[in-house]
Amino acid sequence: MAQLYFRYGAMNASKSIQLLTVAHNYEQSGKKVMVFTPAVDDRFGVGKVASRVGISRDAIPINEETDLFQIVAAEEIRPDCVLVDEAQFIGKHHVMQLVQIVDDLGIPVIVYGLLKNFKNELFPGSAALLCEADKVEEIKTVCVYCNKKATHILKFKNGKPVYSGETIEIAGNDTYSSVCRPHYYNPPV
Repeated sequence: MAQLYFRYGAMNASKSIQLLTVAHNYEQSGKKVMVFTPAVDDRFGVGKVASRVGISRDAIPINEETDLFQIVAAEEIRPDCVLVDEAQFIGKHHVMQLVQIVDDLGIPVIVYGLLKNFKNELFPGSAALLCEADKVEEIKTVCVYCNKKATHILKFKNGKPVYSGETIEIAGNDTYSSVCRPHYYNPPV
């Protein structure tokens, strides 16, 4: 029975590399996958899923008006699995389309993304996934300052932590760090 999986973690928790590994494993077994990623994440180019370890692949970009269900349903040969990266940036309507893929087409969907933003608030896409996913799994990583589990994302401007401002700013390790709760509220900078 197909299910909707939401696999979340802080930055640098290996979410994208895990997605790329799952895609590879399916394809090595002769199965078809469809990979999607939000167009807003253009760090490596629009429609690119890339890991910081240097592995990447093309993906179908998701815009506000993209209908994931229609794209998958229109495939002559249906995929064996649908994968979505950076799911924190998708809308609730996209999550409901993923539910439709699972429930109406019987295709498993595995979604990867951040849970919370640097303001310590749920991303709308992540909140919708928490409500709709059949399975929610945490991918763990450690705080950049200690060995505790990273649960928060700390944003920096000019070397100083910030807790307000524009919610979506696509950037990397120079702007964001994964930290534990104590270091989120009291970073050693």
